[in-house]
Amino acid sequence: MSRPPTRVPKLRLAILLLGAAGLLGGLDAALLRLGVVAPVRSQPLAGQHGILMVYGFLATAIALERAIGMQAGNAPARWAYLSPVAGGLGTVLMITQAAGGLPASRAMPGFAWALSMLVFCVIYVAAWRRQPSRTILVQLLAAVAGLGGIVLWVAGFEVATIVPWWATLLVLTIIGERMELARVAFAARRTETRILAEAVAMFALLPVATAWPVVGYPLLGLALGTLMVDTLVHDVARRLVRSPNRLTRFMAASMLAGYGWALVAALVWVAAGPVFSGYWYDIVIHALTIGYALSMVVAHAPVIVPAIVKRQVPYHPVMWVVAGLLQAGLLVRVLAGVRSGARAWQFGGALSVVALLAFLVSTAVLVAARDRLARASRRTHRDNLPVDPAEEVSADKLGHGDGSAVPEDHAADAASTGNTAVGDSDDDRVIASVDAMAAPLPERPTPPVPDENNLPVAEIGEKSGVTSGDMRTVPVSHDPDEGVPDE
Repeated sequence: MSRPPTRVPKLRLAILLLGAAGLLGGLDAALLRLGVVAPVRSQPLAGQHGILMVYGFLATAIALERAIGMQAGNAPARWAYLSPVAGGLGTVLMITQAAGGLPASRAMPGFAWALSMLVFCVIYVAAWRRQPSRTILVQLLAAVAGLGGIVLWVAGFEVATIVPWWATLLVLTIIGERMELARVAFAARRTETRILAEAVAMFALLPVATAWPVVGYPLLGLALGTLMVDTLVHDVARRLVRSPNRLTRFMAASMLAGYGWALVAALVWVAAGPVFSGYWYDIVIHALTIGYALSMVVAHAPVIVPAIVKRQVPYHPVMWVVAGLLQAGLLVRVLAGVRSGARAWQFGGALSVVALLAFLVSTAVLVAARDRLARASRRTHRDNLPVDPAEEVSADKLGHGDGSAVPEDHAADAASTGNTAVGDSDDDRVIASVDAMAAPLPERPTPPVPDENNLPVAEIGEKSGVTSGDMRTVPVSHDPDEGVPDE
């Protein structure tokens, strides 16, 4: 009989709750910045929307996933959990400040988030020492960009001027994860080396864009566009979007939508140069964050969730509804921005918030429903066991009902599924199959048989975890932390 699913470790659960607090705070701030009804009316909170979404939620979740990956092997690195814990602490300090419990200052939450990013960089250095690879170097560049972005924020830089640093944290993390997941596709013809060079170019242009935006932004857009096209051409999502497997097809479609939105942002940077306010700024930021990063989060949820909470996410058509809301909200927002339509812009932004909440709720419900099904199958299995467990069951009793013994291959199949009540009936076979499906997940997801029709978008078993994310900042005059977009 299979064991009950492993409980989520308390430390992981606590960090997840802190990350959820950052997400909910960031979504409330998003509604306030849109000028629509929000559950909590707090102007100080509205001003911290971007930082809460990036460092309070996404960076904390990314760091948690990487910290979990560092526990594998003979020498688990418990210190790696300091990164997500510090990220969660920064969220608590920021929300407490917004509530008036602490003096308003960037220094306190900023120090916690800077510590989180510093340890995050060390995690990748340690991962490199364990197994050097170009994918680790790409993600290390992302972590350094995240550290630079939070240091600039603490130093007093306006959010609009340091958004490229925050975006690079998310973009390069996702690119590195895609390289890690689909390493077979990316390893051919020196693709990994070329993508690493493109990532280095994007990272090197960050200080240029900060110091000389007129020169730096078009070059940054060109580097981003080149990186996206190169990654898209080699990503297996282009092929697997036609897979007959429904989950695989959904994941691939969400990823392709993400690549498309990233190219939109790159084109705006190339054509319009630096934009620090107004609708064009809004389009760039949300094409990169909601369009690219969050689409990748939705696509990889069936991989991310099992790696963190040890529970599988089964496929359900509601996934398409959530992804559709996300894409529709962003499309309405972008079109409204081009036409300077304030009402439609508000509607599109609010629809994105609804999509995010629907994603969280639907994922939790699907995981819980599958967990209940697994528990029910175990109860059914126990009900079919002999009344007296101590009774010695003879070979005759395990036979086909006519006194013949069970063939050895039949008994071996039964043992492999964990079903001790072996027989030829349909019920026995169903119980064995469901019971095997309900077995606890390993620390990291293991790959299915490499069959194209049943293969997730990425070669899941080849990596230690998955991360991706979303950030949002809404432009307001020159200071994007207040008001609504203006032209």
